[in-house]
Formats: sequence, structure tokens, C-alpha cells
Amino acid sequence: MRRAIVATTGISALVVALLALKPHQAPPLAGSTSRTPATSHPTPTATSTGTSNGTGTFTGDPVETEYGTVQVATTLDKGMITAIQVLQAPNQNGRDQQISAYALPRLTQEALGAQSAQIDSVSGASYTSEGYIQSLQSALDQAHA
Repeated sequence: MRRAIVATTGISALVVALLALKPHQAPPLAGSTSRTPATSHPTPTATSTGTSNGTGTFTGDPVETEYGTVQVATTLDKGMITAIQVLQAPNQNGRDQQISAYALPRLTQEALGAQSAQIDSVSGASYTSEGYIQSLQSALDQAHA
């Protein structure tokens, strides 16, 4: 009987703790050009200023995630990724900003190292990571079109 009471109390405490957690969103990176609140839904715009040989800057599609929009632009030189800039990231609260400040530079570093969008998600920033990867892939697709 005591075990049942202890187990029930422990499970109840765990459920309360999980419900107290707030959803996360990614903060904007320094030097990014545009931020859109998570409640807005921008029209997908895929622009590029590149050439057919995979050189130039290509803007990925904005990707709606559960916590807001993620959009990146990538600069390529002869098919090699030389830079990635985050244009939009979820940033509705301090926690979102903290997670983005942690996750987005890691995603960028990993993508530059891999030279592709085939990268792992950052733990604790799954939605932001998936939005980043999808937007990066759309930019790379434009470069190779």
C-alpha cells in the first residue's frame, strides 16, 4: 500500500513538473536581417542572386514550426557553402531566445562542416532544428536548379 502511495505521489509530481515547462523558440542571431513574430505567417519567398554554377546567395523558404518561422539564406561559391545567415527564428520569449542562441550557431557550424543540409538536430531545439534544415535544403535546391 505504501509503495502505491509513493509511486502515485511521484508520478503526480512529475506530471506537474512537465506541465510547468514552457515551449521553446529560437532567438535571433546577431547580424540577421529580419525577424517575424511566431504568430505571423509570411508568404513563402524564395529568392536567389546566384548563377547556374552554384555561386551566389540563395534564400530558403520560410518554414513554419510549432514555435514560429525559421528561414535561412546560404552563400555558395562554386557549389561550396561559404556562409549561412538566419533570417527568421522563433523569438517570442526569453527561453526561445536562449535556445536559439545555443542551437542556431551549432546548426550553422555543422552545416558548414557537412556542406549540406544532412545534419543532426540540436537536442532541446528539435522544431527549430527541423525548420532550419528544411529552409537550408530549399536554398540548396535553388542553387542546384
